[in-house]
Amino acid sequence: MKKPILFALDDDPQVLRAISRDLKAEYRKEYRIMNTDSAQDALEALVDLKKKNEVVALFLVDQRMPEMLGVEFLTEAKKHYPEAKKVLLTAYSDTDAAIKAINDVQLDYYLTKPWNPPEEKLYPTLTDLLNAWQLNFQPEFDGIKVLGYQFSPKSHDIKDFLSANLFPFQWLDVETSDKAKEIIALYDLKPSDMPVISLQNGECFKNPEIVELATALGLNAHPKDNLYDVVIIGAGPSGLAAAVYGGSEGLKTLLIEKHAPGGQAGTSSRIENYLGFPNGLSGQELTHRAITQAKRFGIEFLSPQEVTSIAEKDGYKMITLGNNTCISTKSIVITTGVNYRKLEAEGIEHYTGAGIYYGSSMTEAQACLNKEVFIVGGGNSAGQSAVYLSKFAKNVYITVRKKDLTSSMSSYLIDQIDAIDNITLLGHTNITKASGENERLTELELTNSQNSESKTVPADALFIFIGARPYTDWVTLDIIKNERGFIETGRDLTRYDDFKKVWKKEREPFLLETCSPGIFASGDVRAGAMNRVASAVGEGAMAIKFVHEYLAEI
Repeated sequence: MKKPILFALDDDPQVLRAISRDLKAEYRKEYRIMNTDSAQDALEALVDLKKKNEVVALFLVDQRMPEMLGVEFLTEAKKHYPEAKKVLLTAYSDTDAAIKAINDVQLDYYLTKPWNPPEEKLYPTLTDLLNAWQLNFQPEFDGIKVLGYQFSPKSHDIKDFLSANLFPFQWLDVETSDKAKEIIALYDLKPSDMPVISLQNGECFKNPEIVELATALGLNAHPKDNLYDVVIIGAGPSGLAAAVYGGSEGLKTLLIEKHAPGGQAGTSSRIENYLGFPNGLSGQELTHRAITQAKRFGIEFLSPQEVTSIAEKDGYKMITLGNNTCISTKSIVITTGVNYRKLEAEGIEHYTGAGIYYGSSMTEAQACLNKEVFIVGGGNSAGQSAVYLSKFAKNVYITVRKKDLTSSMSSYLIDQIDAIDNITLLGHTNITKASGENERLTELELTNSQNSESKTVPADALFIFIGARPYTDWVTLDIIKNERGFIETGRDLTRYDDFKKVWKKEREPFLLETCSPGIFASGDVRAGAMNRVASAVGEGAMAIKFVHEYLAEI
């Protein structure tokens, strides 16, 4: 935690040196001492300190200064730090002004100059005041602050990005938070500036793009080199495993992620069937461990950065990034995973990000406190989110097209859901319409798939976890995909008529190799994948084995 500040102000340099010397001698272990001889400079410094979330515990200010009187300065300083203790330094002739200031600015004490010896005339008074201040002092959150409107899609995107990248932040709703109003006044912000991100160093970003914010937070969006042994596209469990093994086995490895590491698994509130973790672990915890491990082996991590195309030239693979940068690599592992399929119903698109979310239950959980929450989907991700959201919401309703969850969800999750009183399963139910007020979701229309009866129910939030649509639209190279867009690999490629047109090697493709030699696919993006975290991790490790075999050929 930052040390609170003792702020001294006196226009006489000799007096200022003396007071600063005495303050440091007694209080520097617990407090930071700041001083200036200019009242105007001091006021400017207070604004800067406030933006940086610094705390002033005590002002020690001379009464007679040419720029302004000490009482006038304390009046202004109180606007920024109303809880700080205020002490006035006076000559004997100024005691009347000091006594008047007790009422005018709630002055806590006045000291006459000189104060020698400080052990008798300075420290006892200041120590008592500081002890009283400490009793009421509550440290504020010292980190990133996000200001915005609760049901703003852009606010949701930024919160989701920060959360997924493991940046702690404090959400401040501009309509309800006093702290938000204070920051708005401090930076002179307007509604059109929202969302606003205030960093620890005092920087303020108004309605920023994700890449701009990522750069400010120290994330790397630009590659350091032009040639790599292997480039892994996608930092879900499979991509992270490939990065760990690529780095540990001495390959020059680059990992590229469009949004944040972890993929869909990274948003899971609890993964309880992953080998070696009997008590389970969150997706964020697994992601943090994996990315730390990969970086320890020297891999380069590029995020947030999008790959827009892959091409081949002179035996190398050429990767084009979203900023038009080109990277050369000897091999590629595609681990871009899957996206949740869009829910086709009236009003869904209009309220996406404003009460309707695809995944992201952890990001918006606090906003669901004592609310009516609906979940669409019967897979493990939907079940894990239901369990997590039940801790906040008044009621959680899981809507599925089938009768129950037995065909799509792990039994351990079904047992957990059955044991939670405020989770209700709505079988044979489709969501057919979403409606709202003031640009936010307020109601859903539910339709029974057996008798076609519909009813409208209050709804504060809807989380969608349906289907699996592979993220492969960007792959324009002659890489064979199945009818659903999943990438085909290994022997399964021989079923396609186009295979021989693009595969010109004498050997068969390796198990995870696509129809383009040296380009591999692993995890959920691959046709026939098991859609489990453990299998994705295993495939990522296997992909690096085949990368080695391929590199030995060239």
